Amino acid sequence: MKVIGVTGLPGSGKSVVSRVAKNLKIPVVRMGDVIRNEAKKRNLTSGEMAVKLREEYGEFVVAERCVSTVKRLDKNRKKAKDKGSNSRPRIYMIEGIRSPYEVEIFEKNFRDFKVIAVHSTPKTRFKRVQKRNRADDSGKVSEFQRRDKRELKFGIGDVIATADYMVVNEGPAKKLKSVVRGILKNEMQNDSQS
Repeated sequence: MKVIGVTGLPGSGKSVVSRVAKNLKIPVVRMGDVIRNEAKKRNLTSGEMAVKLREEYGEFVVAERCVSTVKRLDKNRKKAKDKGSNSRPRIYMIEGIRSPYEVEIFEKNFRDFKVIAVHSTPKTRFKRVQKRNRADDSGKVSEFQRRDKRELKFGIGDVIATADYMVVNEGPAKKLKSVVRGILKNEMQNDSQS
């Protein structure tokens, strides 16, 4: 089994990377979904919940929950294969890595874990965040900057700096998709040879 993580600041293009993976039949586990689901249960914002979860359960909590999800998906894939159904790839993606602690957990659980970092300028990312208008996004520059600072406190800068792949996303989405498709196909090919 191969697991590839995706990191990047808000609005950098992580979800585009995930869509490319899904088109290649690679299951995607979103770390943000863990936080959003818990925030909904507790009636908190995603930002508040991201901090609170880590305070309550430690730096590894979101990563550990994602590890369990990936292992469950792979177990289900193996069961389906044993029953004669078409085997899906033994490659999975985890979107939204924010800290070196999370990378550490993934590396302990998944041999040959790789990270793709998506980078865009703050100006480009802010425009995207405004355009997508997700519930945890803000149209205010000050809120956007505050969110970046929170993410940087988690250690996302270190994750980006040490990523296996760095993809700059300043042009059309088509260009990003093409680059990411190449990376993922290469990783899939490498996995099938091992």
